[in-house]
Amino acid sequence: MHSTRSVITFVLIMTFLVALALAGMYSGLKPIHKKNEALYSKKATLSAISQYLPSNPADMEGEKVINIFTEKIEQIVLDMNGKEVDASVVQSAGYPGGKAENIDMAKEVKKPVSNQLLPLFKYSKDDGEELYILYVRGKGLWDEIWGYVALESDLNTIAGVAFDHKAETPGLGAEIKDNKSWYSQFIGKKIYQDDILKSVYVRKGGAKDDVYEVDGISGATITADGVTEMLERGLEYYRPWLESKRS
Repeated sequence: MHSTRSVITFVLIMTFLVALALAGMYSGLKPIHKKNEALYSKKATLSAISQYLPSNPADMEGEKVINIFTEKIEQIVLDMNGKEVDASVVQSAGYPGGKAENIDMAKEVKKPVSNQLLPLFKYSKDDGEELYILYVRGKGLWDEIWGYVALESDLNTIAGVAFDHKAETPGLGAEIKDNKSWYSQFIGKKIYQDDILKSVYVRKGGAKDDVYEVDGISGATITADGVTEMLERGLEYYRPWLESKRS
């Protein structure tokens, strides 16, 4: 029979060794995790303009995604006054890469609004026309929702959107990500009415305005309302920059 002390000693040693092994694995795999997260973020950004790409970004090889970002995307970072900031400002905010793709918006939204940074991606189409991809973030039924809104060169017409969520209900609120026929309604909608930023409204029971509204999601009113609020607030953050370019 082993003594109690021997058993306890054995358990402590094994616990230490397992903890040491897990720590080593975490440290060793961290660069791979960061690389995968960066690639996922790039794919999500491109999803807003998927109709202009040769294939769905989610299905693209990593090298192809990186090539698009390198050759076709200009990354811009804005402050809340609509001014472009350089890499040193982004780095001082805690993002060593210094680019729009490096900004963690889940972290930014916890700052005072006046101190937040906004990522902006400019995509050059083959015909020379430019698309602008803006980031928005809000609250759904259960947790955070977020997305990308692509605008045509008039900075008024929506060229595409891509939404995601943390914990919305499958088949209901999760439709903001999964239901292509729903989010494709946003294409062609306008965000300005004359010179007033109006955004797009997700209406329960069906859109009544072909220019500024889309149909709601059956059984997911709170999530749909969250999308409406997210777009209104998120686009308002970009308004200073939008109006400086539209004027």
